[in-house]
Amino acid sequence: MPENIDMPTRNISLTDEQDAFVERVVKAGEYQNASEAVRDALRALRQRRQEDALKLKALRLQITAGIDALERGDFVELDDSELDDYVQGLTVSSQRAR
Repeated sequence: MPENIDMPTRNISLTDEQDAFVERVVKAGEYQNASEAVRDALRALRQRRQEDALKLKALRLQITAGIDALERGDFVELDDSELDDYVQGLTVSSQRAR
């Protein structure tokens, strides 16, 4: 992406390690300049945060479903001696479903 004169400018501080990394990727030709490398890193950060938000939403839905199941009485009580066999049965069932 060509440099745009209208882009806002920020001064940022990098650790020596971060600066060396940016320098390496620019020298390797992966980016034309440091600004391009930092913009790509920010895009990756934004994407990771969006993915994390979706995972959190899915987890909250699963928690709600679990609470609803408990309130309906839709659960199995096990004591410690039964737990290993129960989990093993779940593992075998999920492998068959694939």
